[in-house]
Amino acid sequence: MSDSDVREDARSFRDLFLSGVPLMDVRAPVEFGRGAFPTAVNIPLMDDGEREQVGLRYKEQGQQAAIALGTQLVSGDIKQRRIQAWADFARAHPEGYLYCFRGGLRSQITQQWLRSEAGIAYPRVLGGYKAMRTYLADAIRAAAATPGHLVLGGLTGTGKTDVLREIDNAIDLERHANHRGSGFGKRVTPQPSQIDFEHRVAIDLLHKQAAGWQTVVLEDESRLIGVNALPPELLQAIGSAPLVWLDASLEDRVERILRDYVVDLRAEFVARHGEAGDALFGQRLQDSLTGISRRLGGERHARLIALMRDALTRQMATGECDAHRAWIQGLLSEYYDPMYARRMEEKAARIVFRGDAVEVAGYLREQAARARR
Repeated sequence: MSDSDVREDARSFRDLFLSGVPLMDVRAPVEFGRGAFPTAVNIPLMDDGEREQVGLRYKEQGQQAAIALGTQLVSGDIKQRRIQAWADFARAHPEGYLYCFRGGLRSQITQQWLRSEAGIAYPRVLGGYKAMRTYLADAIRAAAATPGHLVLGGLTGTGKTDVLREIDNAIDLERHANHRGSGFGKRVTPQPSQIDFEHRVAIDLLHKQAAGWQTVVLEDESRLIGVNALPPELLQAIGSAPLVWLDASLEDRVERILRDYVVDLRAEFVARHGEAGDALFGQRLQDSLTGISRRLGGERHARLIALMRDALTRQMATGECDAHRAWIQGLLSEYYDPMYARRMEEKAARIVFRGDAVEVAGYLREQAARARR
């Protein structure tokens, strides 16, 4: 064991995540894909096929037979290429650490081979991925149980995310989920895995606490942000905390949605996909509307998608976006606003302040300053 190995305790893990040091994940790619940490790079000891073979041997014949097979599979040129990749990472990131699932055999082997074959003493995380993930899950539960959080609510398009960006103790859940939160909220790039989403939120909470914020501001989210589900404890906190309500005129909301879901989204598609971006953007808008067609009803869906298609045709021909306002306003006034009105009635008793963006941002800063004293 290296003297600089990260020991399995909360303080060590907290320091590791707050420092943002590079992490070398030596688990198999399939494990890494299910969940990892923001600063981790996957340089596995075994690939998915090798891991599967070793796992079957372990079940059938025990640990020693599995180790023997793993040593046989990862040998010769394969072994040397993997040691070289680890060594390259270690030299590029001398402040980093390596880990496997439980901080056991795979990370020990990696550490030993690095030392014996490349002359590099590189520390590992004791307890590995499992212990670090448990720590982050506990951090979310502890933060959610802390009293004093505030929740920012408002109708669709009021600019809640814009306000959150101005608040030092805000946690932007939609940013961590890479999704805008509504049926139209899907971004050009994919959402993180559920585990990665939870890790991002937990680490953000740790950073807020380290900066002196014990209470945070959260957006009034439902259980799902796209495909990412809020941790139950956080969802419960959002559902019970005092509510700050953001007001904006229908005209302002239409303009904001036009900016975010038409102008900016099209630009994202074109930047990522080039000439194909326009067609993909148009299909994304239509798919998003079709995704809520059952709740809209047949007549309303047909009318709104006709307006959308006309707007897309004009936009592609002239570059102008004015025609999109028709379907946006119809969708807000006929679908989202009535739905939110019902929810607001249920939440009315929790509202402690309401106002426009300037007023709400000022109130949230004032409450944060009081909580920090």
